[in-house]
Amino acid sequence: MLVTAVLSMVGISAASPLRAEIELVFGTYAADKPSATVRKYRPFLTFLENRMEVILNEDVTIRLRISKDYETSIVDLAEGRVDFARFGPASYVHAMERNPGISIVAMESKQGEKRFKGVIAVHRDSTISGLSDLAGLSFAFGDELSTIGRYLAQAHLLDVGISSQDLHGYAYLGRHDLVGEAVGAGKFSAGALKESTFKELVAKGVPIRALVSFDNVTKPWLARSGLESHILDAMRQVMLSAQNEEMVKRVSKNGFLAGSDADYDFVRRAMQRSRDF
Repeated sequence: MLVTAVLSMVGISAASPLRAEIELVFGTYAADKPSATVRKYRPFLTFLENRMEVILNEDVTIRLRISKDYETSIVDLAEGRVDFARFGPASYVHAMERNPGISIVAMESKQGEKRFKGVIAVHRDSTISGLSDLAGLSFAFGDELSTIGRYLAQAHLLDVGISSQDLHGYAYLGRHDLVGEAVGAGKFSAGALKESTFKELVAKGVPIRALVSFDNVTKPWLARSGLESHILDAMRQVMLSAQNEEMVKRVSKNGFLAGSDADYDFVRRAMQRSRDF
């Protein structure tokens, strides 16, 4: 069990109550560079520790565990090796298939909404003008379990009559930034990546442009099956508080929203659709 209560017996008098220590492990995967992932999450996790300590009247320590890929992080949450995690929508669906006891703590908000954009990008100088033009060309996907980088992109290609057999070639490159860089370098005719990474790469001078954009649902923060209810409630209370806006912008542009499993139904449909790819 990852959550442990340790009673400190040093310096305790009859007037001072015992103070338990809660140790939690937060898990995520490196959709971008691991160093950037640490910089992104550590300040918020420290903030979460401090606020939960006030609510619970217990010491709270949160360790960060970054998995090398989507599959490892899914298994870590499903099997209880981490206490809570931030996943993409498709990874959430896969995790729930492995362990239905997983629960949603909160969903990230994008300007008050539960949707944001993915992008299929081409080289800036490409003459490609529509998805149907990609027939016979090459395509860079992200991770094989990525919502944007695989499932939604493949569903959109299928919608214009392009399956894997209609492409000259394709590959799964893992991280979103690697997809954009590969397209910019001319290694692939097109590739799928999240809009925020696309904009970052363009700002850095990577020669890519958006061919099409499409909706994706925001990321859920998830709790493992069996996480104590008072800890889950405290975490949810902090994340959904309107007073946390400035700090949560480090991980979510506009804070968090309450979420449910039904919010991810359209992703499930895209995942089913992509089986025909």
